[in-house]
Amino acid sequence: MKMLRFRSPSLRSLDQEIQVTIRLLDDSEISCCIQRETKGQFLVDHVCNHYSLLEKDYFGIRYVDPEKQRHWLEPNKPIVKQMKSQQPYTMCFRVKFYPHEPMKIKEELTRYLLYLQLKRDVYHGRLLCPFADAAYLGACIVQAELGDFDQDEHPPDYIQDFKLFPKQSLKLERKIIDIHKNELRGQCSALAELHLLQRAHNLETYGVDPHPCKDFTGSTAFLGFTATGFVVFQGNKRIHLLKWADVNKLKFEGKTFYVIGIQKEKKLVLTFHTSTPAACKHLWKCGVENQAFYKCAKSSQIKTVSSSNIFFKGSRFRYSGRVAKEVIEASSKIQREPPEVHRLHFGQSRSFNSLSHKNLIINMEPLVPALPSTNEYEETSADNAAMELLEQRNEADIGLGEAPTRAGGEAEGQEEDEEEEKEEETSGVLTISELVYNPCASMLPTPVDDGQGGVDLLFQSPIQSPARLLRELHADPDIQAQLVAERVRDRAFERARVVGRSMLGSGLRLLTRNERVNTCVLSAVRLIAMVIGVLLVAVPMLLLLLESDIDVSFLHEIRQTPEFEQFHYEYYCPLRRWILCKISMAMERLGWD
Repeated sequence: MKMLRFRSPSLRSLDQEIQVTIRLLDDSEISCCIQRETKGQFLVDHVCNHYSLLEKDYFGIRYVDPEKQRHWLEPNKPIVKQMKSQQPYTMCFRVKFYPHEPMKIKEELTRYLLYLQLKRDVYHGRLLCPFADAAYLGACIVQAELGDFDQDEHPPDYIQDFKLFPKQSLKLERKIIDIHKNELRGQCSALAELHLLQRAHNLETYGVDPHPCKDFTGSTAFLGFTATGFVVFQGNKRIHLLKWADVNKLKFEGKTFYVIGIQKEKKLVLTFHTSTPAACKHLWKCGVENQAFYKCAKSSQIKTVSSSNIFFKGSRFRYSGRVAKEVIEASSKIQREPPEVHRLHFGQSRSFNSLSHKNLIINMEPLVPALPSTNEYEETSADNAAMELLEQRNEADIGLGEAPTRAGGEAEGQEEDEEEEKEEETSGVLTISELVYNPCASMLPTPVDDGQGGVDLLFQSPIQSPARLLRELHADPDIQAQLVAERVRDRAFERARVVGRSMLGSGLRLLTRNERVNTCVLSAVRLIAMVIGVLLVAVPMLLLLLESDIDVSFLHEIRQTPEFEQFHYEYYCPLRRWILCKISMAMERLGWD
């Protein structure tokens, strides 16, 4: 465990050191001491220096607050102001932005760290895939960790010792062994990891960090952000994919999250409800950052985003960092000797020491990128009922999220070392490709007990009234017609406003039609505004010096200067007498009249 002390130039905080523990992707830990004014970027740089990592823009530091809400550490804000948990702090180093094309990653070290993240995603159920892809990914992991199959070293059931998926069936393990024996022989660790990246990045859930929520019908949905755009999953089906070019705005109000975009040349408004306002704000921030990273061509194009409109105060946020195109361009210019990659194999990583003690269920059926049919919700309800029957035969606490286990705010990772009964591997109903997928068991950020209500426990408050929800039905033809009518009214209002503005400003436009005249007018306006501003400041100060009896040392010293006395007696007093004389004469005339 390495220690690093960081000294802030602030004298007030020199003697206030705070210890921070950062858990890495292989479950090893490094620690450092920070000051109260240390910003989040220091921790990112500290971990990247530990790895000798140059392509660091894909990664971030994540932590969990006492309410079990996850957050990404903001690099430009002091760490202490972001943390709500008690000291010492515990955080996790994770992949924040998944590369759209992993093959464009320049260095083997960066690919290895992405491989570690995908291995975690596979085990925790975030990376869903068909049976064939699951077997290939598992075989790539085994090849990268163990090397070539050796009949003398590897017994027939050697895969049973390593839990690669939340629920491994005997059928899946046999398929992994077959691929490991025949297809991957001769591949080094780096090549096996590269093949895993190639296969994984084509899956629909690649890079998806699922956020649980409720849609307008009250059904559970999982939102995510990828390099392509904004995605929505229900069960194992992707029901929405809105590309970043078609997303106009992301905003939130309280616990309601809005995605405003265009689909098939029509305005689209998607509305979702999270469990808490903090979860909604975290979802909004993730969306803003992902949109800026993947959509913008340059970091200079990134703008500050507001969560509300101009009439109401809302949260303001801006992604600070390089965008994907800039990162790829910078990677292509790396010229150094590749750093040595220190790999941890099975048995060395803490997460794999305890993987066999977890008895979870997941379905790896192919994801269907189709919109839900009219009877989809009835099918989902039936699927969930069947899943509950299966879960009664397994442990009660089912979840694939990575729960915080330390009081300091740990984001994810360390499994509890509890001995459980040996799983029934020969049971056909537990085959990974034949289970009914239950989102509660695989995609939540923290474990949720389905026996006690599952995802519904996250949503304590009632959903909005049916009347308001009906207004949010984005797919209904009547609502689309209403949106068209609203657009017509908006255009009419805009035309009226333009006409009014043109009438009021016609004179000014006539004066400023010529470009030179326009420049002169603007200069004159600026000069007049500056003169008025100076007078508004200077005149009250002069009156305070000349007419007031305030005996302040500062004013007294100014009054004693020769220049002030000369101005007072030679200019101000005659001017004052002249003004008083004119005023008295005017008053006399008014009196005679």
